[in-house]
Amino acid sequence: MKKFDAHLHIIDYEYQINENNGYMPLEYKSEVNSLNIIGGAIVSGSFQGFDQSYLIDTLNKLNGNYVGVTQLPHSVTDDELIFLNNQGVSGLRFNVKRGGSEDLSKLEYFAKRVNEVVGWHTELYIDSKKLSDIKTTIKKLPAVSIDHLGLSKEGLPHMLDLVEQGVKVKATGFSRTDLDIPNTLRSIYNINPEALMFGTDLPSTRAPYRFNENDIQIIENNFTNEECENIFYKNATKWYRIKEI
Repeated sequence: MKKFDAHLHIIDYEYQINENNGYMPLEYKSEVNSLNIIGGAIVSGSFQGFDQSYLIDTLNKLNGNYVGVTQLPHSVTDDELIFLNNQGVSGLRFNVKRGGSEDLSKLEYFAKRVNEVVGWHTELYIDSKKLSDIKTTIKKLPAVSIDHLGLSKEGLPHMLDLVEQGVKVKATGFSRTDLDIPNTLRSIYNINPEALMFGTDLPSTRAPYRFNENDIQIIENNFTNEECENIFYKNATKWYRIKEI
């Protein structure tokens, strides 16, 4: 079955890489040919900060089925947003877990602004335990997704409440969580069949184990073919405004 990788990172030491909490990632170039990946979302990590050069270069080298999700300061100009949008960037990331992005205090203003100017959504890398502090704000935003199933069992009820409000969730980074993965995936899907989006999270920096095909099998073993189509590519291509491929 074809798949859209809704969450991958490109680590390229030809561009600036910043140490984060004493950690430096290994260089990585995407190697997913065997998985029938038809496109993906290249997500800026804490190591890349506000640098856009690597992302623009990567998007220019790939076909139109790949998009970018970037980190930006709230002071970015409208012209800069429009330029990045024209280069294939389609989302703004707040990396609450690791840092390297804009401060969370700017979330409401910035998320609304990028949506108004270029139609972008906002992605949050956050432990769901912290969602209770910002749920009211998130519910005001036009379009939001949460990385790695929200990471924690303790915060799952807060995330499921947001799924009911239209928030999307990335089925990624399974080893980063303390969740019962099959039950969590099913709970999200039952609330909103359009919420879950598969991703590899490669190169899986700092994860207890690297993404592998067993992660795909967890989804395949717990969902019908039609449901898998939604999770593996239909939901994400709609979210990232990719034409049917």
